[in-house]
Parts: sequence; structure tokens; C-alpha cells
Amino acid sequence: MTTTTPTSRTAEDERTLLLTSLAAQRQLLRTATFGLTEDEVRVTPSASTLSLGGLVKHVALTEQDWSDRVRDADRVARGLPSRLDQDGDRTEAWAAYARGFRLDDDETLAGALAFYADVAAETEATVSAVDLDLIVPVPPDPWFAPGEVWTARRVLVHLLAETAQHTGHADIVRESLDGATAYPLRAAAEHWDAGGWVTPWERRRDDAPTG
Repeated sequence: MTTTTPTSRTAEDERTLLLTSLAAQRQLLRTATFGLTEDEVRVTPSASTLSLGGLVKHVALTEQDWSDRVRDADRVARGLPSRLDQDGDRTEAWAAYARGFRLDDDETLAGALAFYADVAAETEATVSAVDLDLIVPVPPDPWFAPGEVWTARRVLVHLLAETAQHTGHADIVRESLDGATAYPLRAAAEHWDAGGWVTPWERRRDDAPTG
């Protein structure tokens, strides 16, 4: 019987696997906006009120919030005071959550993508520096049980699931907008030598946002 000795490429450690999987989902979400104008990323062409620009902004803000919580939990574990208000009035937090699903008039897709890249770098630095078993209190939101706590590992898995879910939403919104689907968009954005397997997306003259 032939056995294979694990190498650094085949036996990724857990942290690296989670971070690279999250990075792949981020890239898919960004690609859903490829080739669109500022007006187009604000359009809500499906039955929902979701837009591509709003999805990028929401996912970036969500990741930033969880990354902040992991960093704060690490501070507390090292005997430093928490910087988060876990028990304060959540009214403004809820208002900010609702605003996070749309680009404001003074915001741009390029700005949202740059912010997302900065957040991603912060997350990678944070996760690389903490113990994945670090206990992280969750926010006092109604979908969490009172007193529920997660580990940094659970936070990272949650971010992976959250990003993948909204990447799926972005696929639906993009296809509703101009018919573009993930593989042709990736082929165009990443300059694939597709070899006939897929035709890279190109903007047609009659492409126009709907909704």
C-alpha cells in the first residue's frame, strides 16, 4: 500500500485553512461587482432590497465588528479593561445595522472595496495572533442566547458562513441585474485562459440595470 507523507501544501493547519477559505469567499463577493458602475451597484433588481454595493458594505462592517470583539477578548484575557460596551443601549447599533445594507450618497464602490480590504487585513492579523480557543463574548442581540460565548475559532467559522451566505445573495442580485454569473465574471476579472470551458464576461451595449 502506498502512503503519502503530508506536506505543508496538503496538511494545512486549521488557522490557515479557515483564513484561506474566508479569503476565497471575500474574493467571490468582490467579483460579483466586477465591471459595474456606481449606479449599478446601488440597484436592487431582485425581490429583496439588497444591492451589490450594500452587500459589500454590510459584510465588511460585520467582519470588522467581530474582529474588534476578538481583539477586545484578547485584551481582557491579558488582564486589560474591555473597550466594548456590551450592556449599553442598542438603539443606535440597530440603526447603524440597517444603514449598513446600502451605500450612502457620499460613498463609492471603490471606497467600500478598499474598506473591505483593510478589514480583511485586520482580521488576518488578529486571528494570526490569538489562541483559537480564546473565549469571545457575543453581542447582546436577539438571535444569541443570554450569556452565550464563542471561541475565536467559532467567530472565524461564523465569518466564513456569513460571507458565503451573502456571496450567494450577491450572485442572485448580479444575475438579476445583467444576467452575469460567477464563472464568466471570474474568468474576466482574473484573466483566465478559459480554453473554451467558459466565456469571460464582457459588457454588452444593451446591458443596463433593472429595478
